[in-house]
Amino acid sequence: MKICTSVTDFVKSREESGKSVGFVPTMGALHAGHESLVRKSVEENETTVASIYVNPTQFDNQNDLAAYPETLEQDQRIFESLGVDLLLIPTFEQMYPDGFRYQVLETEFARNLCGAHRDGHFTGVLTIVMKLLNIVRPNRAYFGEKDYQQYLLIRDMVDTFFMDVEIVPCSIVRESDGLALSSRNLNLDPCARKTAPIIHELINSSATDREISDRLAEAGFDVDYVETRDGRRFVAAKVGENPVVRLIDNVAVAS
Repeated sequence: MKICTSVTDFVKSREESGKSVGFVPTMGALHAGHESLVRKSVEENETTVASIYVNPTQFDNQNDLAAYPETLEQDQRIFESLGVDLLLIPTFEQMYPDGFRYQVLETEFARNLCGAHRDGHFTGVLTIVMKLLNIVRPNRAYFGEKDYQQYLLIRDMVDTFFMDVEIVPCSIVRESDGLALSSRNLNLDPCARKTAPIIHELINSSATDREISDRLAEAGFDVDYVETRDGRRFVAAKVGENPVVRLIDNVAVAS
């Protein structure tokens, strides 16, 4: 595996890659969910590219950014063991030479669900993903369905701007107790970790959105939303105290 900390060096290495390129963008702190994306890419492409970049423009809370877990050396070992060919680890200066003057803005769906509670979040996400896709120029890019709203926005962005890449959704990977794998799970204290699986249990129940929201609040969650739309039930809720951890999940529901 070749590690590139320079976008310029990466572009040169990308020119030497195989005809079929798969891409797995991450913010590091890898877990089995990320690993499933890489395995799918390795299976479907001649070359697999991954990136690690904690994107500050998608954080509406600087404390959340500061608390984001960092496991860089471990992440590099995991990527190499899974067969990643090229790993891009850029800096803010490389990704935002314009200082974030130019942004990708979606004006409807990005204002709902997570977007209604994280001001500017999806503008940061869409901007960095477009930049990375333009740098890597993959045939396929892989995104987990835990961030289902993000997946839909990226898929539609690619279609809207006629970008020549297939956005591949990958199923949520869960712990044995149902908790959706997330890098933020590393920040759950023992009490919050014990409470967290209640989210998945409730959104899979026959209860209404309002009933689920109330029951989550009773269990100690600070609920952002529970909403069923377009054949899926979405939830976001905060748990824990130091730090507070925001968890999201979604499941398909019968229409």
